[in-house]
Amino acid sequence: MTASSPKKASHQDWHKEDVKAALRKKNITLKALADRHGLTSSSPLSAALERSYPINERRIADALGLHPKEIWPSRYFEDGSRRPQGSHALKSTCRSGGRNGNARVGA
Repeated sequence: MTASSPKKASHQDWHKEDVKAALRKKNITLKALADRHGLTSSSPLSAALERSYPINERRIADALGLHPKEIWPSRYFEDGSRRPQGSHALKSTCRSGGRNGNARVGA
């Protein structure tokens, strides 16, 4: 039996250390960026490096003078609009009037 590996970001997305290095080259830390945006912690910005977090993706990208899709292309369509993430990416299988596909049949 093989252990399942955690889901990896797309190879086309920047590695989180590359994002942090690009910020450092501009003399910006995640903590300083958090302070600039009135956040009490840099944790939400760090979270955006690993998973979809649109507002903080935008904050990081703006600090680098880029559009978020240039850093995380797997999270965006070509036109720059967001790709649905998580449960939003799943197509609904619900029937009209039903819930979770379990429609009640009239008694």
